[in-house]
Amino acid sequence: MLNGLRPFLSGINAYVMSGKKQAIRGWTRTQTRLGRKAAGPVMVLGILSSLVGVAQAWCIAVVLGHALISLHSGLSPHSFPVWPIVSFLVLALTRACVVAGADVAAANAGIEARRRLRGEVLGSILAGGPALLRQTHSGALTSTAVDRIEALDGFFGRWIPASVTWIAAPALVLIPVYIIQPRAGLVLGLCGLAVPFGQAIFGIGAAVASRNQFLAMTRLQARFLDRVKGIATIVLAGRTEDETQRLADAADELRQRTMKVLRVAFLSSASIDAAMVIALIVVAIMDGKVALALQAENASPQLEHVLTSSLFVLLVIPEFFAPLRALALAYQDRAHAQGAATAVLDLPAAQSHPALEEQQLASERAISITLDQVCFTWDPARGQALDNISFKVPAGETVILTGASGSGKSTLMELLLGFIKPESGQIRLNETPLETISSDALSRIISWIGQKPTLFAGTLRDNILFAHPDADEQTLMAAVKAAAVDQFLPSLPEGLETRIGEGGFGLSGGQAQRIAIARAYLKNAPVLLLDEPTAHLDPETEKSIFESLQQLALNKTVILATHSAAAHMFNGQQIGLQNGKIIFQQGAA
Repeated sequence: MLNGLRPFLSGINAYVMSGKKQAIRGWTRTQTRLGRKAAGPVMVLGILSSLVGVAQAWCIAVVLGHALISLHSGLSPHSFPVWPIVSFLVLALTRACVVAGADVAAANAGIEARRRLRGEVLGSILAGGPALLRQTHSGALTSTAVDRIEALDGFFGRWIPASVTWIAAPALVLIPVYIIQPRAGLVLGLCGLAVPFGQAIFGIGAAVASRNQFLAMTRLQARFLDRVKGIATIVLAGRTEDETQRLADAADELRQRTMKVLRVAFLSSASIDAAMVIALIVVAIMDGKVALALQAENASPQLEHVLTSSLFVLLVIPEFFAPLRALALAYQDRAHAQGAATAVLDLPAAQSHPALEEQQLASERAISITLDQVCFTWDPARGQALDNISFKVPAGETVILTGASGSGKSTLMELLLGFIKPESGQIRLNETPLETISSDALSRIISWIGQKPTLFAGTLRDNILFAHPDADEQTLMAAVKAAAVDQFLPSLPEGLETRIGEGGFGLSGGQAQRIAIARAYLKNAPVLLLDEPTAHLDPETEKSIFESLQQLALNKTVILATHSAAAHMFNGQQIGLQNGKIIFQQGAA
């Protein structure tokens, strides 16, 4: 039976992979279309640089051709033409300005595109919320927002212009070559046509190698970030040497994959070099035979023309292949774009919400919350996390959710915060469906305090003001006093200017929780969500924290999730949860 299923499963896998490849191509085409407008000046200046290079080649060919004929016929130096030398110097200065302008335009195109893309990626990460961390490692998200977007600089600044100039510039260079020497033009055209085939062969390998390199980099970053976070556990468990070796192995894997990318890039460049050398040799042999025959006949005028035209073609050949070489060098940037597409497409789409009722909702201070037959599942194998949950919290009232760990309290909080969406049913704020409210509007009307507050490295002042950066000193001190932060400030060396480490290092659990309460006071949102705010605290600290929370909850719509016995300090409707279901309700709805 399994043997019979294998072809079917293989077909499904191939279909999924085909769909993913189409999505990557579609994303790349979209970015190319968006980037072409900004890259337009780079394309124009690149083509202009090639044309100036052709003119420079003609000036050099005239000078060298005249010099060789002078040596051959014994002409005096004063008959040497001056105009090619003057023209060459003017053209050299012009080309330097054109190249500088192209570099500046390419840099600006890359900056503009990366700014736009990084904003989109950050928007997608924010749209996914904390629930995204259940699917993707934080190190991988950081790599996508920073490294992968940064690596796209070459895609927008080099690849997109090169994808146009590699055809346009050689075609324009080939025109004067064909007019002056049709045979040389034919040879040059055939050698140029052979280059894309080599690039296609090596390009496939470059794309695969680049994706594998980024995967190795992401794995190394994720492992390193995990080990830094858990360094105390590693040291106490005596696993320092083992983890050091594993990091070294991950770094070595990245080194090997990087070298493979470079190897493929060198082979790609070698195919262009081979085509250029063949063109040089063939043209030199053909024109050399003609020049030797004219020299034997002592036909000086014809010989000067042949020498000048031959030298011009030989000097133009590197100019002809320069855009092709630029395309080969930029092919690696295209591979980076495909790797970035894989990571970006895995992120949730940043959704735009209608803002019809947002302003009215954000301005209201009385907000009710209604849950109507809400269901949600994290893992189908483990059953529903929430099963047909229905209740209403009137504006300004309190609901206390009780139940053992795993009963669905935190899942319910994540739904209310908009981090995840219900599979069925609906959540409404003042009868406005939650899914129609943007994350910005939702964040303005909801304050949340969890089990372990997130504090950033910096001063206590900065951490409290994070909720309201524009608050004045009087408002800040009112929040500090209301949250009882002022009770432990005298024990700190610099008061509110005391610096703490990442995650609140340097503060006790109760002190960190009070900083979070001060934030909520400062924000003063009409809805307050409390998810096990006193977990892991001793009874005395827990009682003190609940007293501060009682003051914070005045005139607010509150949902408190807890299994603490001290929750009786809050008056309100009590709802008991077990295995994602409501098992009892006490109090008025």
